[in-house]
Amino acid sequence: MNKVRVGIHGLGRWGMCHLEAFSSLGTAEVVAICDSSPERLERAGKEYGVANLISSADELIQRDDIDLISVVTFESHHLEPTLKALQSGKHVLVEKPVTTRPDEAKAMQEAAAASGRLLFPGHLLRFDPRYAAIKEAVLSDRVGAPVSMYLKRSREHYLFETFQRVHTVFELMIHDIDLAIWYAGCRVRSVKAYGRSVTDSGAASASPEVLWANLEFENGALAVLQSSWMTPDQAGVEIADAIEVIGRSGIAHFETSNSGLQFWNGQGRLTPDTNIHAKLHGQSVGCLREQLTYICRCISRGEDPVVISFADAVHGVEVADAIAKSCATGREVVLAESIEI
Repeated sequence: MNKVRVGIHGLGRWGMCHLEAFSSLGTAEVVAICDSSPERLERAGKEYGVANLISSADELIQRDDIDLISVVTFESHHLEPTLKALQSGKHVLVEKPVTTRPDEAKAMQEAAAASGRLLFPGHLLRFDPRYAAIKEAVLSDRVGAPVSMYLKRSREHYLFETFQRVHTVFELMIHDIDLAIWYAGCRVRSVKAYGRSVTDSGAASASPEVLWANLEFENGALAVLQSSWMTPDQAGVEIADAIEVIGRSGIAHFETSNSGLQFWNGQGRLTPDTNIHAKLHGQSVGCLREQLTYICRCISRGEDPVVISFADAVHGVEVADAIAKSCATGREVVLAESIEI
């Protein structure tokens, strides 16, 4: 199987994780990296042995020695490089949220259909063995079709300073929206959401630290989603997530903060994440790596992805937009509605 030749656009915190994970795959070759910071480019190129250091997205996209462009820029900057890369004949991985605007998500989907190229959303939790096992149990009689779902996601408070740039629904809850859509296997009919801001100022008021959303699906399934940026920094818990899926024949659940790896020392307790992206024996491990391996396999074999779905990502952005509107207006939003706020 030929290696998939990759160009990475954006070398922030998560873009560097992409670079590290792609570089550890035997099925991929990072041909070029692109970022507006010369210092980041030079440092990343030297660390991972990438010779082509590019400051212009257009120059990266126009290269004829790249099969896949990985778009890992700010959320508001996803649309243009994604459309241009598809139009230039590249496959594209666009990180979550694929965008914060439903019209942009649909434009990406239409561009992919017109180009004949593959467009992948960065919904990597479908490659976490725990969440994937729940999907398999939903499809079998171990759990069965969901009747109700509860999904909680909490992160350390210091991260809010960075990620309040967009509404919490797009930065944090978008993962659980995708999982709920995946498990339910149908579209969301209506949402009712509630947000609370602890920091009562400017952008923080527009992006609540605590967010709850109630979802009703077209098949009658219910979901309650809870996201927050309120885990105390001193607690040493990087990820505090939980899920419970009540199906017609069983229940699936897990909770992360009290299980798994822990370190206790004079500075307190540290519960690091080892499931999303970590290093083992000098190589990347975790569900980011599994997602990228799957994407490379689809490209190399010319297969349409069945594990991840850009159509689900488009619907996820529609649901997220409705949650933000419900949160702002205090009203239930039926997804066929359009509410101006």
